[in-house]
Parts: sequence; structure tokens; C-alpha cells
Amino acid sequence: MKEIIVLFMFVYSATSVSQSGILTGKVKDDKGLGLEFVNVFLSNIEKGASTNIKGEFEIKDISYGTYKVVVSSLGYETQTKVVVVSSSTTALNFELKSSIQYHLNEFTVSGTLKEVSKLDSPVPVEVYTKDYFKANPTASIYESVQQVNGVRPQLNCNVCNTGDIHINGLEGAYTVVLIDGMPIVSGLSTVYGLTGIPQSLIERVEIVKGPSSTLYGSEAVGGIINVITKKPTNAPIVSVDAFATSWGEVNTDIGVKFGRKKVSSLLGINYFKYGNPIDNNNDNFTDVTLQDRISIFNKINIERKDGKVFSLAGRYNYEDRWGGEMNWDKPFRGGDSIYGESIYTNRWELLGVYQLPIKEDVKFYISGNGHYQNSVYGDLSFNAAQHIGFGQVTWSKDLTNHSMLLGASYRYIHYDDNTTATEQIDTLASTNAPSITTLPGVFLQDEWIFNRKNKLLMGLRYDYNNIHGNIFSPRLNYKWNTLDKKSTIRLSLGNGYRVVNVFTEDHAALTGARDVVIEEELKPETSWNGNINIVQKFYINNETFLGLDFSSFYTYFDNRIIADYDTDVNKIIYDNLDGFGESMGVSLNIDLAMSNGLKITAGATYQEVTTTENGVKEFQILTERFSGVWNIGYTWDKVGLTFDYTGKAYGPMRLPLLGELDNRDEYSPLFSIQNIQVTKKFKKGWEIYGGIKNILNFTPPANSISRPFDPFDRNVVFDSDGNAVATNDNPNALTFDPAYVYAPNQGIRGFLGFRYIFN
Repeated sequence: MKEIIVLFMFVYSATSVSQSGILTGKVKDDKGLGLEFVNVFLSNIEKGASTNIKGEFEIKDISYGTYKVVVSSLGYETQTKVVVVSSSTTALNFELKSSIQYHLNEFTVSGTLKEVSKLDSPVPVEVYTKDYFKANPTASIYESVQQVNGVRPQLNCNVCNTGDIHINGLEGAYTVVLIDGMPIVSGLSTVYGLTGIPQSLIERVEIVKGPSSTLYGSEAVGGIINVITKKPTNAPIVSVDAFATSWGEVNTDIGVKFGRKKVSSLLGINYFKYGNPIDNNNDNFTDVTLQDRISIFNKINIERKDGKVFSLAGRYNYEDRWGGEMNWDKPFRGGDSIYGESIYTNRWELLGVYQLPIKEDVKFYISGNGHYQNSVYGDLSFNAAQHIGFGQVTWSKDLTNHSMLLGASYRYIHYDDNTTATEQIDTLASTNAPSITTLPGVFLQDEWIFNRKNKLLMGLRYDYNNIHGNIFSPRLNYKWNTLDKKSTIRLSLGNGYRVVNVFTEDHAALTGARDVVIEEELKPETSWNGNINIVQKFYINNETFLGLDFSSFYTYFDNRIIADYDTDVNKIIYDNLDGFGESMGVSLNIDLAMSNGLKITAGATYQEVTTTENGVKEFQILTERFSGVWNIGYTWDKVGLTFDYTGKAYGPMRLPLLGELDNRDEYSPLFSIQNIQVTKKFKKGWEIYGGIKNILNFTPPANSISRPFDPFDRNVVFDSDGNAVATNDNPNALTFDPAYVYAPNQGIRGFLGFRYIFN
């Protein structure tokens, strides 16, 4: 009988598409009060809305038919109902039960390129909602991920404060940053393209640790960070988040939704300004670079009659940053009298997805970006341009007991700069020769569901690099869980690869007095990774939730490309390692939530990242052995107050010294940066928050910049081989070098901000 009813409902749906109606309703909590900002989503056509302050919602222009309605909100059990829209107005009400089990309802796409429940994914994916990062507000996603266990934003220069993102100790060149699954931030932009993503548009951030080259190709060796933006249909009409600090930093995020019946648009604007030079460590250099940055992001969702997906997005980012001697100004740019590092960045991005109007689930993805950099480092100029085009088509098919994903992609990279890296020298003269890389590839993924406890994911990717030839990347993931999904074990094995562009991923190659030397034609770097992930969840009287997430990881590198700072203190020598590299470690995340409003998230990672050559093992420079993060929050609902205490701690890391006479410490100390915040929530969508960052006022020693009083090395004596010689004025044989950096120079500071949401 049930089958006949379902068949009738779908037949009725098919015959009624020519008419449309409105779905209205109200969402209440288990006390009968209306819930604001609840997501109401028609999953089969990707259309939805959010509730207003009374808990009411309205979704217009719904073709007559049968739909699955999913209602979700952080801290409440997700509800799903089937509704038949067969008149001009259809009403549907919900009552959500408060539950700490909302941890089970997170969805992810990064692990398998398909939206699945985090618990059902055979790939261990960490999901962080936008609310998680509000506990320690920052001006960019680059800074926000510092609160994720095993992920660390690494400063690469004490002068211009550029950086990258490390995952499990591997440098930023091993991390792929995606926006809505598109490889937007890579290559040249790993240095200056990580900032400026408007946080008002972020729905969640998904992080996969370990090789993901099977799905995402080159560079996805250490892991991926996928920034998922909001759907315009679910976003509030207006959202504003602005704060300022006692150092003079001002950050503003604005989101505005526009829309007609079939087209909805979400516009996000981020503006950051810091123009107050400070030199608290008295080395005559700015402690923090001065920045003037604006980023504009627009995402458009086009609703189609067949319910297929069609969205387009674009972003433009401009930044003017400089750091250097305190008396530096723009007239000194590129000169050799007063030292400064000045970078102008122009960047555009386009991305979109279109689901073909056919019976099969076939989607076409496209993205492109242009990155233009005009920079000077003292009297050294570096001008570069990079263009990347990417297209990908996927076919997804659900079969009996397994699900297949077949895809093909093509990436085109055009890179040009004013260095010898893009210069071709013949017998007569040198000519400019931009680097052009083409990378077509195909991949297949098959996910087998043996039963409710066991799942196996197999994948294989083939790429053809026009320089390095054929590259294969297999993967294997197995998941076992108990029937109640409180216990889960995941085993992962995968292969990763990457190719290198020295000038786009190691900022030390551009700053200071070191020369870059490439010993040979670099071979592609390959790696094998194994990972064990164990998740255990405890529920105590539906009042307390405790989650434990343990991982053990090991990566073996062949042909590892290393930057050698030690052989010659005046050079950075790039070469394939004549040996092997290893990255191994363990991590533990603890998640505690209580119905009284207390939430604790904490994590710790111990790791060893080493290279072994000629039987000698050496720890990687600027890589911590231990790291820990925590986020302790308490919400006092009666008065609308939330208290947050966040922090991070890092163990010793090896630092780049300038020879045997360098008297600075070889290893950094154990240090911690901690923050507190209080948030007051008012009616009608208003919030005010404030607090103190770096309450321990930790900063690295003032000698982090070597010889800041002689940035052009005028008083350094060199021997015939170009090595600095010890003299009475320079007893430690040092040169100017800002690469000895392991922590920000920014000390304690207060901040105050507000948020406003109009739905």
C-alpha cells in the first residue's frame, strides 16, 4: 500500500509542474517559542529560506509536487518532512527539540565531492561552522584557522608578515585552499591570496588532513581547506560584522542579499585597514605590516524549472601592504636608502557550477583567476602575474549497494615574473619565457556500502603534466561504525604528488639577502600516507555530550623538494632530497557540550617532520613538535551573554640560523597566545562583543630580524665565496635576514565590535 501512495504522489508531482505555490510555516522550540535563523531547505531542488524573529518562514514559486523539507539549526535536532504542494499556499509547522546531538547533523562535501553526513563519510573530515570562529573574531580566514587542531598559519617574514597554512606540520605549498570546492587559492596566491575572503559569506569550513590528490590533483598532499559559502536563498537580507582593536586595526564585513523570483544574489564586502606603525620591540622595524585591503564577493543562484543547480560567483581583491623601517614612505619604494617591503596585489576570481538538464546527475564546474603582484623588497623588485583556468565535469550514479563518481578535469596555469625563473637564455641573448603548465586528468571513485556498519571507498586519478608526464594517484578509505554510530573507525591510505614553483611558495626566496639556487631540474614530489581515525561519542542523560576524535598519521616522501638554508647561509638551495622525508604524529580532539550552556573544544597534536639524507635525520625548519588549541565557551541564555576563552600553544621548532657563530637560540620556546571575549545578544538581530587578544602579551625576542640596523648589508664583510666574515663590528658574521620568525610580533590588545543581522 505504501508503494502505491508514493507512486501516486510522484505521478501527481509530474503532472503539476506547470503550477506553483507558496510554502509557509513556523518553527518553534520544545517550549513553544519561535526560533530565529533556522534553515528551511527543500533538498531535492536546493531552495530554501531562513526563519524571521518570530520563527516564521516563506518559500515562494514552488512548482506543484512532492518535496522533502529539511529544517536544521545549531543546537537542535534536524527534522525532515515530506510535503505535497498542491495549492496556492501550503502550511507546514515544525517543533525542534533542543539536543546536544547536533554534532551528528553536520554535512560535508570535501572528502568525496558529494554532500554526505559527516558520520557517513568514509573520509575523516573536520567541519567548523561560522559560529565556531566567532569565539575569536579575526580579519581573515587565514587567521581563523589557527583555532583548528593541527592547522597553523605560519608567518614567513618578519617584515611584510606574509604566510601560509601548515597542516600536520607540512608547509603551505602542500595545502590546497578551495572556495566551494574550486581550486582558487594556489601557486602565487599562496603568499598573498589567503586574506580577504569575506567572513560574512562563510557557511562553514571543511578540513581534510592527508593526501587528497585523487580528487583535487597536484598540491593536495598535506590536505585541503574548503571554504563553503552560503547559499543566497538561505542567507539573511543584511548582515554586518565590524570590529576595531586598540592597535588601530579596523575590519568590516557586510553581506547583502538581492533577489527576484528566479535569481538570488549574495553580495559580500570585506574592508580591512591598519595604518598605525608600531615598534614595541625597538628594532626600528614595524612590528606588524600596514595594510589597506578590500575584497568584494558576489554569488548568484539561478533557479531552474527542473530543480537543477546553477550558480556563479566572483571575487575581486586588492591589497596595499608594507613593512620596514619606521621612517619608510612610498617615495623610498624600491630604493636603497631606507628599507621597506611594499606589495600591491590585484586579484580576481570566477567560479561556477551547472548541472546538465538531463536525467543523469552530471555537473560542470568552472573556475578561473588572475593574480597580479607588484612588489619590492628593499631595492629588489618582484613583479609577477599568474592566470589559472580550471574546468571539471563529474557524473554521479547511485547503484545497488554502491555509489560511483566519474570525473574529468583540465587545469591551465600561465605564470610570468621578472626573475630568471621565467627567462630563457640562448647563445645570443636572453628572452622572456613564461611558464605554462597544462594538466588534464580523469578520476574514478567508487563507494561500496556492504552493510550499515561497513563502507569502502576506492579511488584512482590519472593526470598528464606537460612537463613531468604521467602521474597516478590512488586512494583507499574504509569505515566501520556501530549501528548507533557512536563508535567509528576509519582507515585511509593514499598517494599524493606535487610540482613546485620556487618563487611562488617560499617567501624567503624574495626577502633578505639570500640568493636562490636550483641545483637541478626538479622532479615531481610523491608521497604515501596512512591514517587511522577513531571517533567515540558519549551521551549522558541527553544532558552532556562528550566526543573523542583520535588520529594517527604517517606520510613517506620520495623526491621531496627541500629548501636548504644550512649549506650556505647566503643561499637557499632547492633540490630533490637524496633520501626520504617523513611526517608522523598523533592528534586528539575533545568535544564537550552540556545543556547548561557550557561547551569545551580542545585538541593537541604531537608530530615529527623530518628528512633523512646520507643516514642523517634532521627536523624540518619552522615546524613545531607539539601544538594545542582550546575553545571554552559558556552561554547564559537568561541575560543573552556568551563568554569565550580561546588559546593555542606551540612547542619548540627549529629556527633558521645564519651560521655557526649566530648566537640566537636554535629552537623556539614553548609559547602560548590566549584570548578572552564577551558577547551580548540583543533583540532584533543585534550583538555587541569585545575582549582582549594575547592576554599574556607574548612576543618573540627583538633579535628576530638579524642586523635590522644594516638592512642593505653595507657594513658586512664577505669573503671570496660570498660568506659573511666575523669582524669587530659583526662578531657573529650575520647578515640582514627576517626569516627567523615563529610567532607574531603583535602583543596584547583590546577589541570591540558589533554584529547585525536583518532577516
